[in-house]
Amino acid sequence: MTSQIAESVQMITLTEAEDGQRVDNFLCSRLKGVPKSHVYKIIRSGEVRVNKGRVKASTRVEEGDVIRIPPIRKNEERAEGQVPDRVLNDLRKAVLFEDKALIVLNKPSGLAVHGGSGISLGLIEVARQVWPRESKLELVHRLDRETSGCLVLARTRAALLNMQQQLQRHKITKEYTALCIGKWPSHMRTIDAPLQRNQLKSGERVVRVSEDGKQAETRFRVIQHYKAGSLLRVGLVSGRTHQIRVHSQVAGHPLAGDSKYGDDEANKNLKKLGLKRLFLHSSYLKFKHPISGELIEIEASLPDELQKVLDKL
Repeated sequence: MTSQIAESVQMITLTEAEDGQRVDNFLCSRLKGVPKSHVYKIIRSGEVRVNKGRVKASTRVEEGDVIRIPPIRKNEERAEGQVPDRVLNDLRKAVLFEDKALIVLNKPSGLAVHGGSGISLGLIEVARQVWPRESKLELVHRLDRETSGCLVLARTRAALLNMQQQLQRHKITKEYTALCIGKWPSHMRTIDAPLQRNQLKSGERVVRVSEDGKQAETRFRVIQHYKAGSLLRVGLVSGRTHQIRVHSQVAGHPLAGDSKYGDDEANKNLKKLGLKRLFLHSSYLKFKHPISGELIEIEASLPDELQKVLDKL
């Protein structure tokens, strides 16, 4: 899609091709050349409207919806930053699975999946430079910035919709490897506690257990106990923001290296052993291929920097 930027208000009626897209993804695709930070700014300010109502970045649009896009001045246009060759090459090497419908990457820790909120380029923007002819390349799901491991991209609209339907129906198996602080009780295998996103006065977003939140269920299995913590295999039944991190905190055993929900003193001690990031890795995916229906299983081995910490423990 070519860039469609105007200095006057645009009222666009969405077609079948746009049905089901997130508002932020639709705008980023349509307003190519506009900084991602500005796209999120006009959404937050309420200048973007769907059927005359305010929306969130995560709102999904439907065929027939009318979306209002405010004027975009020429000085707000900017070509997407060129990604260094080293970053592009690292992403090419991170491919775990690839065919005509999907790309599965082993996402590195520290890379956000999407630009915005002060981040000029995320993984999806970098991926679009690695595969510049992929005009429909989209994220199937998300991982926290500090979480590494399996991340699925769809190359076609049909593949994206199929995979998202599988997610909504809990047909995709997602398992993580995590290190928590302390000795996780072997009998505690499931935490079912609703989660709600909140925004602090500082603007920081946090997730907390709340009766008013959305249903969230996480399953835990102990792989090994160490003196300083426990290595866990974690399965998601639902997929809420920061779910594993908050449920681990609620259990009294926050994840190692978690600066938001973790144990500062324990993290300081683990840092001496070389842990400089959140110890959470998306290690396994199982799903039906969106075209062939074949059962696909993908594994991403533990990154070297995490394995070295375990070796020292």
